[in-house]
Amino acid sequence: MREREALKKNDVYEVNITDMNFLGFGIAKVDGCVLFVSGAVTGDLVRVRVIKVCRTYAVARTENILTPSPHRIPDGCAVSASCGGCAFRSVDYAYERALKEASVRQSFVRQGLRDVDVAPLTSDGRTDRYRNKAQYPVRRAADGGIAVGFFAAKSHRVLPCTDCALQNPAFAPIVEEIRAFAQETNLTVYDEETKSGLLRHIYLRIGEATGEIMLCLVLCGASLPRADDFVHRIQTRFPAVVSIFLNRNEDDTNVVLGKDFTLLSGKPYIEDILCGVRLRITPQSFYQVNRGAAELLYGKAAELAALTGRETLLDLYCGIGSIGLSMAKHAGRLIGIETVASAVACAGENAAQNGITHAAFYCGDASDTQALLKDAKAAEGDFVPDVVVLDPPRKGCTERLLADLGKMGAKKIVYFSCNPETLARDAKFLLSDGWKMNTIYPFDLFCRTGHVECCTSFEKIYRRHYETSL
Repeated sequence: MREREALKKNDVYEVNITDMNFLGFGIAKVDGCVLFVSGAVTGDLVRVRVIKVCRTYAVARTENILTPSPHRIPDGCAVSASCGGCAFRSVDYAYERALKEASVRQSFVRQGLRDVDVAPLTSDGRTDRYRNKAQYPVRRAADGGIAVGFFAAKSHRVLPCTDCALQNPAFAPIVEEIRAFAQETNLTVYDEETKSGLLRHIYLRIGEATGEIMLCLVLCGASLPRADDFVHRIQTRFPAVVSIFLNRNEDDTNVVLGKDFTLLSGKPYIEDILCGVRLRITPQSFYQVNRGAAELLYGKAAELAALTGRETLLDLYCGIGSIGLSMAKHAGRLIGIETVASAVACAGENAAQNGITHAAFYCGDASDTQALLKDAKAAEGDFVPDVVVLDPPRKGCTERLLADLGKMGAKKIVYFSCNPETLARDAKFLLSDGWKMNTIYPFDLFCRTGHVECCTSFEKIYRRHYETSL
């Protein structure tokens, strides 16, 4: 057998793209070596140049599309090739759906769970203009002007782009106005090398149902020069902006928001309506970026919970209470746990303004189940949660938390996940601990990107002999 010739950087090949990964890279093989190709779509015949060689694979970029794939579509974005935010911008949506469904299945296969039922992907029909939140880095452009947009892939070089196709169209003119104000007033912008300059990010949120917009300027400093002029200018030209904040972030970090907020003008929150529940949203609040698809997701979760009006519902990682409150009318009692104190306060306010009197929210670490239940029981009296809602961060849940769910007497878990890999890992543990998993429902809350949200439910089918109430 002929020994495989080693690939080298700058080698050029013509390859057939046979698959794609969730990052949007086409996949090909050259002499048995896996090649991940940027700018390529399954079914393309492309000429590529190798840009990186690793031990078990290589990375290449597309130089010419020789024969386009039947799945390829015009991407309609001037910066998509450099931005990297939209993994599937050049792919027809039917194929994007198929890729996402396959990625969910493969996440479970990698955990040895082959016999799982994955439903077809659900979306609200929008592939563009669905995002209700945007964060724009601000840096000095090469020509000396101010660049506002998004970071180029795997870099902190800002690609000028104030009107991303995924963002709400109300954002672009506001961003342009802020850039003009910064130019006219000679406002300094942040420099990552020197850690100097004032304006660092522009952060926007919108309540899609109400039209209310929140604007937050992230500063490497405590105050904004000519703040009164800025507020007047924004509120005069954009009356939908009902909340204007300054955020102070002087840390050497990739995290956008610092801890200190100053309300410059308006309300300390905006409002939106989700599943018939009116919600207050603060700058720090977690809130799904795709409201339309989130309503479909929460509707499916309510169906899986199958509440009859008598159950105690425990909502872990509850945030501002959006999931639990959307189900509250079908529950006998709702108890929410969240680690962010401001979100807990917001959840309480959201319950009150919707007339939901049988809900209570507590600040605590959801992974420390025993401590948080002790606090909740001290206030609420002894209780056993019938249904537990889980919406953890991308890293998923701890084994301790998962084990405690059965011990505390819960009969059902409704699990939300923005990361199928950690969902599959946690599912494997729950299955070994006496739970049965039902159908997995993927939802497209992040169209054109490689991310997918999932929702599934677990039912307790047996209890270990060591189980005791917490």
